[in-house]
Amino acid sequence: MATPGDRIGTLRFEIRSDSRVVTSLRTRFPRPASMEGSDMPAPRSAHTARRGFTIIELLIVIAIILAIGGLVLVNVLGASEKADRGTVMIQIQAFDRALEQFKIDMKRYPSDEEGLVVLWNKDSLEDEDEAAKWSGPYLKSPSVKDTWGSEWVYRNPSEIEGVAYDIVSVGPDKEEGTDDDISSNDGMVDADGEMLDEFSDFGSNEG
Repeated sequence: MATPGDRIGTLRFEIRSDSRVVTSLRTRFPRPASMEGSDMPAPRSAHTARRGFTIIELLIVIAIILAIGGLVLVNVLGASEKADRGTVMIQIQAFDRALEQFKIDMKRYPSDEEGLVVLWNKDSLEDEDEAAKWSGPYLKSPSVKDTWGSEWVYRNPSEIEGVAYDIVSVGPDKEEGTDDDISSNDGMVDADGEMLDEFSDFGSNEG
């Protein structure tokens, strides 16, 4: 009597074209008795284990690529913002030079009402005598708006004591009075808005 652990043999007859009969024994190994009725899964093949490990490797590589991409994006955005702020500062410096030229001709800085437009368009000058003294345009390439598409803020007199005017870009958030504003007087005042000593003697753009 065969036990569950015995090998079970089956006979298979094959008839070939040369009329010879070949008998082959095919042996089938049943499930071991120790695993009969057990919920234990069959052992995974080496191929299956290797495939799972490859998927894990792929996920790790994807995570690394995403992390590197995030760092690159942050650096690119940071560099772009620095470049934009640098462009705005160059534009403000150009306004400063143009305003000084305007003052030489007109003996004053533009008023609030005239604004920066008077540097390249004298139509806002109501006085005919002043219009005759105007020798602009004082800017070759007028910058009506800043890098972020907002109109420049020009104030005369300045909000800072001892300063004639303010030129302000409202920054990337396009809201005046926030931390990203860029002013012609940046670096010249302390946290309380008072002019620093080294600039008070110089009298920056004082009219």
